[in-house]
Amino acid sequence: MKRFLAALAITLLAAPAQAASIQNIDLGKRADVWFAEDHTVPIVAFNISLPAGSAYDPAGKAGLAAFTGAMIDEGAGNLNSKAFHEALANKAISFSARAERDYLTISISTLKENAPEALHLLQFALTHPRFEGEALERVRTQIIQFLQQEQAEPQRIAARGFMRQFFGGHAYAHPVNGEIESISAINAGDLKSFARTHWVKNGLKVAVAGDITAPVLAKLLGDTFQPVSGASAPQLPNVGRLGAPGVHDIALPVPQPTASFGLPGIMRHDPDFIPGYVANYILGGGGFSSRLTNEVRVKRGLTYGISTALISYSKASILQGSVATRADAIHQTVQVVRDTLSEFSKSGPTQQELDDAKTYLTGSFPLAFASNGGTAAQLGAFQRQNLDIGYVARRNAMIQAVTLPDVKRVSKKLFDPARLTVVIGGSPAEGRSAPQVPRPPIRPVPATAKPGTSSPVTQVAKSADKLLPGPVTAPKADKKP
Repeated sequence: MKRFLAALAITLLAAPAQAASIQNIDLGKRADVWFAEDHTVPIVAFNISLPAGSAYDPAGKAGLAAFTGAMIDEGAGNLNSKAFHEALANKAISFSARAERDYLTISISTLKENAPEALHLLQFALTHPRFEGEALERVRTQIIQFLQQEQAEPQRIAARGFMRQFFGGHAYAHPVNGEIESISAINAGDLKSFARTHWVKNGLKVAVAGDITAPVLAKLLGDTFQPVSGASAPQLPNVGRLGAPGVHDIALPVPQPTASFGLPGIMRHDPDFIPGYVANYILGGGGFSSRLTNEVRVKRGLTYGISTALISYSKASILQGSVATRADAIHQTVQVVRDTLSEFSKSGPTQQELDDAKTYLTGSFPLAFASNGGTAAQLGAFQRQNLDIGYVARRNAMIQAVTLPDVKRVSKKLFDPARLTVVIGGSPAEGRSAPQVPRPPIRPVPATAKPGTSSPVTQVAKSADKLLPGPVTAPKADKKP
């Protein structure tokens, strides 16, 4: 045990040093490349982001970005789907893509010696995608099956409904994976057109970590992306109104509805973002140490879990949360959430809560850099938030500098319950009054299993950046902002 703790301490001490020595790799003005060199193990990890998220879906074609991204490893050039996957498997290359609202993110992990082959396959996929035949229809079927499963899951019904209510007519309102009708209507021409205009190097972001040197990496990336189109993706429209205050029910005959709730957040470059992030951790992001968990679970036994996250997109920010409970207690639970927000807005946290939050948020940060894959993912998330390369080294000091007056001031404007949008997936029933003594918490109904690992939905889908406790609307890894 002592040896394990010593090794862990060394890892945690080494991780910030690695993170602080991030280098810029010059790939031209249109691309942003960060690199963390680490020769501990012979592995290189890449996190590559393209301006090809669901916010770019054309009207009537919701899910086009995710569908196109799901096809990225389904054949390219003279390699059909089977041959492409065999080429990856023969070199033990991990290759996956994930569509989010602003970006398509491609994750690649490979042995050092196979990095050139991995990026050659990536280049092939970006420049000569096939989008045809059996692979196209198989992926379409997988997405539709996933969407059909979602129709019976109250947490997903609530999350989708929340985005529609919160963003209204903006592209952020529609689900990343689209609707059954829109996916059914998308054809190969749509996929080819989207890839041609969005799988481009203008706006490209690349994060790399592992056993490779800067000169070798610069040449490898230069060769890989040289033939990729230099076109510019269209600009996303600005968001108009944010939120639709009130409670909106989506009828569903289930014993345990889910409420997805949220407020307008704080944009990533706002000076109040870091105090707001710390405040959110205290309110609902800190698991068993959060105010909401204490009020909703511990004191009243209304749920097994409740959480919130501060989520930033390119054009908007949300403070979003989720909670599930029995049908006759969902409105009562929402009222407890509202009351907790009101109290926190008025009084803010205690000094002890703030000190504990800062200790956790700074102490856990190095864990994000414990592997090459984690480092690349972390750096890629910061890039997608348009942060500068020095942010990683400054991040903990910025959190330590947050004062109690800072958090109270930001909490007053961030947690205004009058602006709260709530969408309930399920049919509420008349409830009983809140118990005044602790009671066993309600465990959530297990979610329907998602499609298998080959499904595009598990590959193509967390927060200020992806590093916050992830939004309840999507299965993302927790990371630190």
